[in-house]
Amino acid sequence: MPSSLDRLGYAQSLLERHSAERSGPTPTLADTPDASLLLFCGDVPVLRMTEGGATCLLAPEDAARAGQPSPELFLGRVGGRPAFAGALPADAAALYRDDPAYRVLDARAVAVEGAVPAPEMGVLATAKSLLGWHARHGFCANCGNPTTLSCGGFRRDCGSCGTEHFPRTDPVVIMLVTNGDRCLLGRQARFAPGVYSCLAGFLEPGETIEDAVRRETFEEAGVRVGAVRYHLSQPWPFPSSLMIGCEGEAEGDALVLDRTELEDARWFTRDEVRQMLERRHPDGLMTPPPMAIANALVRSFAER
Repeated sequence: MPSSLDRLGYAQSLLERHSAERSGPTPTLADTPDASLLLFCGDVPVLRMTEGGATCLLAPEDAARAGQPSPELFLGRVGGRPAFAGALPADAAALYRDDPAYRVLDARAVAVEGAVPAPEMGVLATAKSLLGWHARHGFCANCGNPTTLSCGGFRRDCGSCGTEHFPRTDPVVIMLVTNGDRCLLGRQARFAPGVYSCLAGFLEPGETIEDAVRRETFEEAGVRVGAVRYHLSQPWPFPSSLMIGCEGEAEGDALVLDRTELEDARWFTRDEVRQMLERRHPDGLMTPPPMAIANALVRSFAER
C-alpha cells in the first residue's frame, strides 16, 4: 500500500497493551507521577502545545486545574510509562481554551489536521472509545442494576447478577468495488458538496466480511460482487468501530440505487479518480481526505 497510509487517522499507535496488569490492582494516576494522560472534556480531547505542534499525551498535572478526572482508565503503557484516559465535564473545556499552552479540538478534527503525531492517534482512539463506552454502559444489560469499573476500565462488573461486560467494537465493511478500469463511488446527502466515497455498512451477526461486502453493495447500488479481497483496517472511534477495507470485483455495471442510503453513485475511471484525489476534477468532485480509509482504498486503485 502507498505511503499515504502515514496519514490514515488512528491507524498507528504507541500503546503497549498490558492486559496482564489489568488482572489485579492496576496503576493509578496518583501513584504514577510520570504517567501519560489522555484528557477529555466531555468527548473532546485536550492537547498540549509543543515546539513542533501538539500532543495528546499530557501529564497528570495538566488535569489539576479542573479536578480529578472521572472515570480514570488504565490503557497500558506508552514508552514504558503507564498511560491513562480521564474525562472531565464538557464545560471544563473553558479552562483550557483560553490558555495558549493548550488546544481543545474534536478528535475527528485532530485526525483531519494531523494535529498530533500519527503514532499518538491510535492511543487517542483507544481512549475515546473506552471513555465513550463507560459513559453509555453504567447499568447491567442483564438485570438493570448499576455496574462498576474493573480491569483498569476494560471491563464493567455487575455486583447484583455477576455478569461481566466488555467493551464492544462494531465491525464495518468499506469497499472499493471495481469493474475493469472503473470503480464505484457514492455519496450520501450528509457528505460535503462534491465528495464521493466508497460504499460501507455494518457487518451483521453470523456474516462473513466477504458476504457483508456483497450484501451492502447490492442493497445500496444493485451491483452483484464476486471476488472480495481484504486491504487494510482503521479504528474509527465514533463511537467505536473498526473499518475493514476491502476491494470487490463487480459482476456487472448496471446501477439501481437505494435513494434512502445514497444521494448518488456512479462509475469513475482511473483518470477521474486521480483528478478527484488531486482536487482538479472539472466538476469539482473530490474523495474523502487522506485521514479516511476510503482515501487509501481509492488511492491504491488510482496508483495501480
